[in-house]
Amino acid sequence: MLLLGAVALFEPVNGYQIRRELLSWQVDRWAHTNPGSIYHGLSSLAGQGFLARHDLVDGVREVAVYELTDDGRAELRRLMIEALETVNPYERSGFTVAFSMLPLLDRAEVVRSLTARRVELERTVAEFGNAEPGVAPPHATRAMLLWLDLAVAELAWLRETIEDVRDGQLAFAPGDNGWTPPDDDPGWQMSADRERYRALLGR
Repeated sequence: MLLLGAVALFEPVNGYQIRRELLSWQVDRWAHTNPGSIYHGLSSLAGQGFLARHDLVDGVREVAVYELTDDGRAELRRLMIEALETVNPYERSGFTVAFSMLPLLDRAEVVRSLTARRVELERTVAEFGNAEPGVAPPHATRAMLLWLDLAVAELAWLRETIEDVRDGQLAFAPGDNGWTPPDDDPGWQMSADRERYRALLGR
């Protein structure tokens, strides 16, 4: 999902650009992604038919650039919706990946998925709160209270986020909320490269 989403956001894009972008998100810390595995992952996804690889000559160098196939786009959408709706109070990296790429879905889809997550999270919080006291040792019970507090905090955050999505406070199109990257952001160079790759591909 992480690699498919990154390609979808910047396609056509080369592997080095994907690696640089994802490391700027610190995915090596929270998504358990080894930077060196990114190139292998892109090749693997191309082999599965989810990405199309184009070997181009860009000036004096050869470069492999990637785009999503129709199958890749469908798979990415499926994975994102599943990650947005699935509640696991002990592991949120899948949700974090999907949420980082929210503009790849339309606003109505996002509201539906986040609302489904809210309902499931409310059920999870109720289960934590109804746990029978004294069943687990005190230190284990204390650890469960931490999971409960984190779930309650996420629920409050989620309710506010759903309203922000509904009200248009979160962007779903470039410039939608008036934010643009700083002048020295590497993304500007990525945009220029993307236009050059499109020209080389005859787009």
